[in-house]
Amino acid sequence: MTVRQTASRPEGLDDLLVVKLGGSSAATSDLHRWIAAMEAARRPLVLVPGGGPFADTVRLQQPVIGFDDAAAHRMAIMAMELFGVALASLGTRLRPASTGMEIVEACHAGAIAVWMPARLTLADTRIPQDWTVTSDSLAAWLAAHLGGAPLALVKQVDVGGGRDLADLVAEGIVDPALPAMLSPRTQLIVAGPADLPGAAEIFARGAALGHPVRRRAQAAA
Repeated sequence: MTVRQTASRPEGLDDLLVVKLGGSSAATSDLHRWIAAMEAARRPLVLVPGGGPFADTVRLQQPVIGFDDAAAHRMAIMAMELFGVALASLGTRLRPASTGMEIVEACHAGAIAVWMPARLTLADTRIPQDWTVTSDSLAAWLAAHLGGAPLALVKQVDVGGGRDLADLVAEGIVDPALPAMLSPRTQLIVAGPADLPGAAEIFARGAALGHPVRRRAQAAA
């Protein structure tokens, strides 16, 4: 698919950052620490939830029940919303938001928008409806629709600096659809457990934690 990107960032949100919090964090003590760190942020944030244990249930039940990949895709997006509802209950600044307007309103009010992806993504028939698409690539889709905002993927694995996107795909750290979903204007950052101890202070300074990810086309330029 070709990423359709808005021309500019929402008005007054030039420093907007999209943060995708991996669903695997739900099973760790890191979850509440990441939420506390993001709530210290001075820059506007949009939090994209992973699917967490809710998406795991979809994966487990697909071969049992026999529903197809298109149904699994829709269910996995609903799983993101379930995890999003859970995340929104864990902080004082977290506000669910489904549309671009709701995201902008939340950020202007000083809240952290927790994106509920079903309303926007299920309406986009260009998004592949299979397991090549996960919350990683949907977070990139959102970042593109927010004017190519930078995207930080919070993982439960440390990948270090100077990594190439194609290698992260090959290693299964990000999903196969991410490169196509990622806007050329979006800076991709990956953070892991080693970044957590200093995360609150970094967010409080208005910075973005983690390590920039290279793209081979950019590296060769």
